[in-house]
Amino acid sequence: MWDGHGPLSFIASIDCARLPAAALDVDLPATGTLLFFYFDGQLDDGDALVLGEDRESWAGARVLYAAADEDVAERGAPTELKPYPMAPLAARVEMTATEPWHPSMRAVFAPDAPLGNRYDHPVCSQEFLDALWEFNDEVGHQIGGHAHSVQNPVEIEIAEAVLDSEVSWDDPRLSQEADGWVLLVQFDSEDAADMMWGDAGALYWLIRPEDLAARRFERAMFTWQCS
Repeated sequence: MWDGHGPLSFIASIDCARLPAAALDVDLPATGTLLFFYFDGQLDDGDALVLGEDRESWAGARVLYAAADEDVAERGAPTELKPYPMAPLAARVEMTATEPWHPSMRAVFAPDAPLGNRYDHPVCSQEFLDALWEFNDEVGHQIGGHAHSVQNPVEIEIAEAVLDSEVSWDDPRLSQEADGWVLLVQFDSEDAADMMWGDAGALYWLIRPEDLAARRFERAMFTWQCS
């Protein structure tokens, strides 16, 4: 529930025991289920948005973890919500790549370059970018790896939210904070489940590695982007 707004929609669940854990770069539990919920605008025609810069809206996106030995029961969707159709998915291992203007890339190739912008290095050449986008040409659903941001790197959005948007993009604290987050999951718009996030956008949950290791999934941060 998001107090004052209503129930969150169930977006997805992940059966951790069925994942190729050794191939992941995030330390997920070996067993149990991760469940993702989001206030998707059904109840107010999209009037209330869940935004990183609005701390009051953070309750509109949640991650819950149910351990394998936890006593749980299946429940139906709240009557005021229309549940999304079920779309079973299987996982496969793939490589991911990040943008050259991601803070971690910039730190290697051009540490003094403006955050979020192209800089004078071959990795920012149009030829390289075309090859990169051909390799990684769609957002898709993903667990771990480098996020496929629709706009600017999602790590920067999360860092701005944590720092209350009180720092400029040339403040080193923003890059430092962005480096402290890893992608937990991203969920693309999905025709099979009647899911459309804005204009063919995606939902992202990120988490600090130390919180992931301690299974503090309630500390995961949410953002979304669309074209």
